[in-house]
Amino acid sequence: MGGAAATGLVLTGGGARAAYQVGVLQALRLILDTEGVAPQRSPFGVVCGTSAGAINATALACRADHFDEALDKLGQVWENFSAEQVYQSDVLSVLRTGTRWLTMLTAGWAFRRSRKLKPRSLFDNTPLVNLLHNMIDLPRLERALVSGDLHALAITASDYSSGRHVTFYQTPQVVKPWVRSQRIAVPDQITIEHLVASSAIPFIFPATPLYLEGKLAYFGDGSMRQLAPISPAIHLGAERVLVIGAGQINAENRFVGPPSDSGNGINTYPTLAQIAGHAMSSIFLDSLAMDIERLERVNKTIGLIPPEVRRHSSLREIDVLVIAPSQRIDAIAAKHIEALPRPVRALLGAVGATEVKGAALASYLLFEKPFTSELIRLGFSDALKRRDDVKRFFGC
Repeated sequence: MGGAAATGLVLTGGGARAAYQVGVLQALRLILDTEGVAPQRSPFGVVCGTSAGAINATALACRADHFDEALDKLGQVWENFSAEQVYQSDVLSVLRTGTRWLTMLTAGWAFRRSRKLKPRSLFDNTPLVNLLHNMIDLPRLERALVSGDLHALAITASDYSSGRHVTFYQTPQVVKPWVRSQRIAVPDQITIEHLVASSAIPFIFPATPLYLEGKLAYFGDGSMRQLAPISPAIHLGAERVLVIGAGQINAENRFVGPPSDSGNGINTYPTLAQIAGHAMSSIFLDSLAMDIERLERVNKTIGLIPPEVRRHSSLREIDVLVIAPSQRIDAIAAKHIEALPRPVRALLGAVGATEVKGAALASYLLFEKPFTSELIRLGFSDALKRRDDVKRFFGC
């Protein structure tokens, strides 16, 4: 098996959909164990995450010295999830946040001067902070970086203040920050606040303040304006990258959206939930498909350059393995809507998110055991079907 430092892991965003990543990683562990090369420490030297994927990435990075322990701890969380661990889901809390939104949507003109009726988000994600403190061992992250068990960790978030996409990275190596159009990288010490910011789904959860370049800025979900999800892993030295997606991708590396309303080809007017789900897909899923397609084109171009020329340049091909759901996540979510707390169901039902055609929106908020457990099983099954690809990727 190749060196871990050169192997990157990219975990994309997707709210509760990120449970799928756990199943894939569990299957990967089984495949490596079957081949007799199961490592004690993480096989990934560079770990990058966005949104809920940032939380999974950091949990793995903190226990880079013990891959089994990292996966077991992560599995315990996702296999026993409840929405109340992520956001306030009781009647009073949902009324307090949800009613403000509905009031502003329907009669905001009458209350435009009222500060009390200026909602920050649909839900209050204060419980997530407590969950992260229990999940994430940041002192252990520092030790993993110093010992060499981990080469680098990168977390992405979107700066509402400037409109830039920001990658915060922590590594003991000297890595020059990179700057691209509307996206920058900043060396920093990863904190719980970075994770809350990266996972703050727009409109759903409130923005999180972070200091950037000495100034306070407000950040939201890192999937927004994320033009190149794989890029941070490459900048940090990865020569091969495993990418675990959160939406179904077809053979042409394009996101597979929901089917039409009916089999007769006639669509009804979309609900607010359908429109919101479509917007969420563009945030969480489309950029990954485009980045994979772009990387494949670059690899083909580099492959045309004579080896002797490449040896004297910084150009290199990047081996990328993408594992994404073989089934539509919104269809799975539709089966588990009833698992959501009743106040949350009532609020989402008002915009059509509890209907089959609007379930895509609900899928990002379904932090409930029946849904997350099924996604873990799907991830496990999908990865096992890619056994040969996994073996080739790891050189075993």
